[in-house]
Amino acid sequence: MKILYAVQGTGNGHLSRAMDIIPCLQKHGEVDILVSGIQGDLKLPFPVKYELRGLSFIFGKKGGVDLWKTFAKTNTRKLVRSIKDLPVENYDIVINDFEPVSAWACNMKNKPCIALSHQAAVLDKRYPQPEDKDRTGRLILKHYAPSDYRYGFHFNGDNETIFTPVIRQQVRNHEVTNGGHYTVYLPSYDDKTLLKRLSEFKDVKWDVFSKHNKKEIVQGNIIIQPINNEQFTASMAASAGVLCGAGFETPAEALYLGKKLLVIPMKNQYEQQLNAAALEQMGVTVIKSLKPKYDGVIQDWIENGEVIPVNYPDMTQKIVDRVVMRHMKTKLV
Repeated sequence: MKILYAVQGTGNGHLSRAMDIIPCLQKHGEVDILVSGIQGDLKLPFPVKYELRGLSFIFGKKGGVDLWKTFAKTNTRKLVRSIKDLPVENYDIVINDFEPVSAWACNMKNKPCIALSHQAAVLDKRYPQPEDKDRTGRLILKHYAPSDYRYGFHFNGDNETIFTPVIRQQVRNHEVTNGGHYTVYLPSYDDKTLLKRLSEFKDVKWDVFSKHNKKEIVQGNIIIQPINNEQFTASMAASAGVLCGAGFETPAEALYLGKKLLVIPMKNQYEQQLNAAALEQMGVTVIKSLKPKYDGVIQDWIENGEVIPVNYPDMTQKIVDRVVMRHMKTKLV
């Protein structure tokens, strides 16, 4: 059986999940991997057959997605050509993690597209919605990577079509300690802003991972270093808490590791607003930005923040088996 597994390459969460899903898919046949996007920092430890520019959201430096740069860096002609040229018809199954080229290629060529992603779950009406109804953001999230069948991951799953998060084996197998520092990953803020704002909390050691620098910076109680998967995982596992955006994989891994969590959803990123609403309902501390007016909330979280207990069993192989067998059965009928 030939399987195309297409992964969104904007950010690191999709790629992190792919590291565990790909070996599970390989037990069912030959797997070709497609990655599109230009904002990821991780490299998959597997051969990637299709590396495409795709349609990437560009992170800004002031707490959100830079919509202008996103538009400016989109080569529409190349994107359309990639969609037309991708041979999805040569595969028995196409499984898609919020990746637009393969999704629209399937749509154009009348090929079933199976979504296996967080985005397939996040719009479900059973989960809380943010106060601000961003219709444009909702529309983008719904149509960015269209699919015929949807299986999702969320902070709370029903184990039918929505499952609990895929926690990387690297995280599951890591020793968990508390070295007293706080791990930070806020890719939509630049280093200057992070240094200025975090330096207000002088009694805290901040271990910051940044998309915006190439060498380590040490300033007072703050270390800023380039993103490195192994170092980030080790830092998070040994931390007292995690301060990050309201993505999916990093908050889920922090919760799994038993770390208290503070999230700041990106502006102009509706998925993160939805995630923030779900996390807040669970009891996670959420603030809208790093502005000084939230200093009291941050200080209270440092002093009094609590760990939110979760149960995220290792079900990745079972989930992949269920999805593949269900759609192979459908195909054979």
